[in-house]
Amino acid sequence: MEWISGVAGGLLLAVMFFSVLRTLVVPRGLYSILVFRLWWLLRRLLRLGAPRGGYEAIDRAQTWLAPLILIGMLATWLGGALVGYGLLLHAVSELDWSDSFREAGSSLLTLGFAGGARLRLSVLDFVAAATGPVLIALQIAYLPTLYAAYNRRELEVTLLQSRAGEPAWGPEILARQWLVDTETALPELYRAWERLASDMGESHSTYPVLIAFRSPRPYRHWLVGLVAVMDAAAMQLALTPRTAPPEARLVLRAGFTALRDIARALRIPFDPDPAPDTPVQLGYVEFDAAVAMLEAAGFSAERTTAEAWPHFHGWRVNYEAIAYELCRRCDAVPALWTGPRDFASTPVPPRRPADRRPGEGRPGQQGPSRGSGP
Repeated sequence: MEWISGVAGGLLLAVMFFSVLRTLVVPRGLYSILVFRLWWLLRRLLRLGAPRGGYEAIDRAQTWLAPLILIGMLATWLGGALVGYGLLLHAVSELDWSDSFREAGSSLLTLGFAGGARLRLSVLDFVAAATGPVLIALQIAYLPTLYAAYNRRELEVTLLQSRAGEPAWGPEILARQWLVDTETALPELYRAWERLASDMGESHSTYPVLIAFRSPRPYRHWLVGLVAVMDAAAMQLALTPRTAPPEARLVLRAGFTALRDIARALRIPFDPDPAPDTPVQLGYVEFDAAVAMLEAAGFSAERTTAEAWPHFHGWRVNYEAIAYELCRRCDAVPALWTGPRDFASTPVPPRRPADRRPGEGRPGQQGPSRGSGP
């Protein structure tokens, strides 16, 4: 019985330490069973708190997901260490089960209120005493890295709001620039999101819990913003191939590369080299309506809608399936062109501010207003 207890304790500690290394130490997008099992369980428990409340209720509930995952990770590691050391102490001593776990807990949390009667237990006591503070210190050091990446991400997501509305939508980005004559600012936007996409591909695959961190506003979401920027770039390349900025191609490449890195970390299957004519869920009718909206805003296309559709389709096939699956798993705001959700929802279009300039009214600019800016 003591031999079985010792082997079980050693294996449990090895699994626990390996999980800590994979999650907190190794700088690579390695799959962590603990993180994703906690994510799966807590997401479903939080959903029970908003069974019929609509998206805003879902968003309020899921705001707690990331903090609970972090607390659950630490609690699971400390609990695993407690059980592992308790089993080892029972195996190498004459302590009964209650005294073994009491001494393991005392050493692990460095409380020092219990001690074994045998000298050979001191080694295990010392190792256990080092384990607790090291785990807590690693978790504390983990938080600044997470929140630094979160702040970088949310800064760009917030800046996108004035260009794309809430929730973000690719055609709306283009329409707003042509409505207010700021289309020359698009290359700068694409450059910023190219860098952000690369940053997110690295940080969100290395620290997957970042995917569960939500924006401060319910109708903003990092993934919806990324899809919107990529859709805007793909539409511009498809409709105006001669005048589209080269940054549009770069942000598309960076965007779907980042999504694939995240998909690998989450073990989401995808086709790494899809054919341009692979079916996509977005239909030609939706694309045609978006092009008509752009033309009403003053956008001048070099290709007809029918000519541009295969090119847009060829770009979107690289990222649509992964983006839709991630949006579903993240319970992201149900924005246009971002796929279905696990809860009942209707796609939410962005609201465009009304034209407040005196004596002028431009086609396509009027709409429901959340503010008074142009």
